[in-house]
Amino acid sequence: MLTLRVVLDTNVLISGIAYPQSILGKLLLAWRQGAFELLLSEYILEEFRRVMPRLAHRHGLLSAEVDDLIESWMLQVDLLEPAISDDVMVRDAADVAILGTFIAARALGSPCYLVTGDKDLLALAGEYSIVTPAEFWARHGKVAE
Repeated sequence: MLTLRVVLDTNVLISGIAYPQSILGKLLLAWRQGAFELLLSEYILEEFRRVMPRLAHRHGLLSAEVDDLIESWMLQVDLLEPAISDDVMVRDAADVAILGTFIAARALGSPCYLVTGDKDLLALAGEYSIVTPAEFWARHGKVAE
């Protein structure tokens, strides 16, 4: 059986931490329980590190705790170098590295999804396996329950 691989966009990671009872939080729990393999890039982790302090009122983590979380993830996920290509067109330049991480993950050969709430990335769902957290959970969440 092929391993299901998933790239979680930064917004999904942040919301999963901030709202552990939500589908986003359940996705993180499912990953920790081995339901799928998580693939990230240093870009995603650094974006997570930059944004988390602005949302401290939602998640309650101190800066040192965010750093510890990122360090633990670096040991648990596959870190990929985004595959950037000139033929990849996205409206928001910040999404290039996210999509590039997914493209690098997809090149590994196993079934792969990019899970995001970003409308610009979701607009590419016709070309790539890009889904919302709710869509991914409907398809694959039962494995984790």
